[in-house]
Amino acid sequence: MKTTIYPLLLALFTAGAWAADAAKPAAEDPREWHSLFNGRDLSGWTPKFAKHPLGENFLGTFRVEDGVLKVGYDRWTQFDMQFGHLYSNQAYSSYVLRLEYRITGKALDDAPSWGKLNSGVMVHSQSPLTLKLDQAFPVSMEVQFLATGSTAGKQTGNAVSPGTHLERNGKLVTDHIIDSTSQLFPVDEWIPVEVEVRGNEEVIHRVKGVEVMRYQRPQLDPTDPDAKGLLASGSPLQLSFGHIALQAESQPIWFRNIRIKPLTQ
Repeated sequence: MKTTIYPLLLALFTAGAWAADAAKPAAEDPREWHSLFNGRDLSGWTPKFAKHPLGENFLGTFRVEDGVLKVGYDRWTQFDMQFGHLYSNQAYSSYVLRLEYRITGKALDDAPSWGKLNSGVMVHSQSPLTLKLDQAFPVSMEVQFLATGSTAGKQTGNAVSPGTHLERNGKLVTDHIIDSTSQLFPVDEWIPVEVEVRGNEEVIHRVKGVEVMRYQRPQLDPTDPDAKGLLASGSPLQLSFGHIALQAESQPIWFRNIRIKPLTQ
């Protein structure tokens, strides 16, 4: 009896252990990830502020301190709707973007109320070379970052669509802000975010490792003035690639561990 039961129990245990191992996600290969921020300077990135020429880092707003990429407004006296973005020099199509953000400090007094405790990262952004001098936001898809106390929304990780639309479950969505299923987190807390971008097929937002937003077929809004200019110059309606851009919209914010993993379609 023992000679038949023990081998059977051993076989069941081994099979169970194998099944448990098979259910675990495969270990990531660190070689698949590439840093977009070297921790020393703004190499690989180009700033653009509304009302200022491309490449001018107005009042040193984007800076690197202690290995962290910071957006600081201590040298500003007024905001005056001078929204800024820091653009990756390279455009991307299919990838996973990872970064951590930390909303900190106080927004400038004359900033719009919705801009306080509010920032984000843009994907599929138009090239900064095509921006108008006074253009506030690039035509893009934004992953919105909000902190507790924000009047711009009740959760972080929302999708915002300056000059763009998107689809969900086969239906066109023209709302400017599409709520995620996340929550708000306190000021001065580091929040890890992951954005999975698969060309024109799908975009997924994850906050603290949890999926909070998924949409399909990002596309230009034919009624938006900035998007109209892109369409008139030959840009396709459907967005399948673009630049990554970090926001500076009156609220101090820090970024670190900005990494990208290319994906194959």
